Amino acid sequence: MEIVHVYTRKRSEFGRPCSFSDRPAEVCVDIQPDPSLADSFLLRCPVDAHVQHGSDMSEHEVNTERVEVETRGVNHVEGGWPKDINPQELEQTIRFRKKVEKEENYVNAIVHLGTLMEHCVKQNNAIDIYEEYFGEEELAEVEDEPPSAKTINVIRYYQTNIFSDVLLSKRDPNVVKRTATHLSWHPDRCKKLAVAYSSLEFQQNMKDMSFQSYIWDLENPNKPELVLKPSSPLVSLEYNPKDSHILVGGCYNGQMAYWDTRKGGLPVEVSTVEVSHRDPVYGAIWLQSKTGTECFSASTDGQVLWWDIRKLSEPTEILVLDITRQGLLENALGAVTLEFEPTMPTKFMVGTEQGIVIACNRKAKTPPEKIASTYSSHHGPVYALARNPFYPKIFLTVGDWTARIWSEETKESSIMWTKYHLSYLTDGCWSTVRPSVFFTTKMDGTLDIWDFLFKQNNPSLSLKICDEPLSSLRLQDNGCVVGCGSKLGTVTLLEISSGLCTLQRNEKNLANAMFERETKREKILEARHREMRLKERARSEGQGTEAEEMLEESPQEALDRAQKEFFEVIEAELQRRAQAEAQHLHGKVQKHAEEAVAAQEEESKLPKYEEEAEEEDAA
Repeated sequence: MEIVHVYTRKRSEFGRPCSFSDRPAEVCVDIQPDPSLADSFLLRCPVDAHVQHGSDMSEHEVNTERVEVETRGVNHVEGGWPKDINPQELEQTIRFRKKVEKEENYVNAIVHLGTLMEHCVKQNNAIDIYEEYFGEEELAEVEDEPPSAKTINVIRYYQTNIFSDVLLSKRDPNVVKRTATHLSWHPDRCKKLAVAYSSLEFQQNMKDMSFQSYIWDLENPNKPELVLKPSSPLVSLEYNPKDSHILVGGCYNGQMAYWDTRKGGLPVEVSTVEVSHRDPVYGAIWLQSKTGTECFSASTDGQVLWWDIRKLSEPTEILVLDITRQGLLENALGAVTLEFEPTMPTKFMVGTEQGIVIACNRKAKTPPEKIASTYSSHHGPVYALARNPFYPKIFLTVGDWTARIWSEETKESSIMWTKYHLSYLTDGCWSTVRPSVFFTTKMDGTLDIWDFLFKQNNPSLSLKICDEPLSSLRLQDNGCVVGCGSKLGTVTLLEISSGLCTLQRNEKNLANAMFERETKREKILEARHREMRLKERARSEGQGTEAEEMLEESPQEALDRAQKEFFEVIEAELQRRAQAEAQHLHGKVQKHAEEAVAAQEEESKLPKYEEEAEEEDAA
């Protein structure tokens, strides 16, 4: 049974405030009891029951003190000697060896161990347990999953690492925040990261700003494993690939220094100011040498210096980046980034402040010949320069608002490039495991991952790392973890998805085909443009040898010729004006002479007219 009561109201009274008043109760519906339903009910004794809906809870607080964890280790160099034998004393060790070799147990032990060793050596020579029987087979394609970067935890400097460190965030522990200008991974184990900190803002260095840089251990990120204490803030810092205990750094004041982590945080040796760079050292790279002690550096003072860390008192070689090949320091271009490929030990490349990439050959006979060629790449400084690890003739440049891919065979234009971004690009690098993948960082704190086999117009993955600008970028050798340094000193490590760090089936052939196709296209366009310029110059300057002389003249000759033509035009214009003024003056004189002659004729005619008039009057 549905009970409905309708309240009626006039339309004009809608929206008016309600006016409530007291009124007696009014029965709207009266339902009479049904006696027949009484038989369905049973009488029951009254029961009282209560229910508490809210559960009982108590509040507890615990404030524990933070435990500082510190890692200690022992560097065991040589052991097994008795307590009374000093391993550093050569005579004592020789005497002890002779004594042990005369014992009977020594001979029996050597004979027994020699048999076991001989069996193991023969077994290793017979079977290669690391042999890949299907090395020529292409790697299986990974599952089709969208590109991503997994974030598990964010660990800051004063926190404890309680989760796996797929995303770590370490901040410069100093109060005054400095830029993380350069990152370098440990060459043997990827659990250590060296970070160079410095403030690159002009005249923004505060009085109490720290000069220290740090080596972080990712397994114990509570505090730096080692504090590097240079005489000036470090702008660049690199591990030695042959000796992981050695690092070389380029300072803000232009000096070079190297560290041995076994000897502490102070530099082992520092170059003198007189023979060092005059500007900050933006690039320092180790060379492939037998000793493993040679490196070279570049700075915005326009010089490239080669060093041997065993003697940092003076550079072993100097190259001035003067593209006019005159070797003048005042004409040199400031270097911002360096590139060196170990498979091409005599060649290296330099990215400059003026947006020009200089390709150099160290083994040339004369300094002008060391500058092999130039590439006009960007509208501003070239912040990143890297060769493709699979195809060294292909290299990547990052500057202004774009990233560009170049081929050594095309000098006038890049073969591929990204779109112009809204934010300035700051750094970039190739993937170490995939030839078609590269990374770029931007001023808005974004990391872009490009896969041009998958997508050319937009990045395959774009990640917002932080709000401040990103300043540096470095990828691990395994290609799975990338480190990004920011302007405020935050170093963020990201583990990317397997699709971006696993070589795809037939990817090398596809990437090589794309590089060759784009290189061929640019060559055709360059030839066409060159032909059009030749025709245009020949048309403007005349056919034949004149056009060839125009093409072969130097910049100074072109300037002299233009200056000569300018003054010839000025002189011709002055002569034309002088002739025009002379003609105008001559016309005026001639006009005045004609007017004077006419006046004289009028005056001579006037008496004759008067005589005729008098004769007429007399008649």
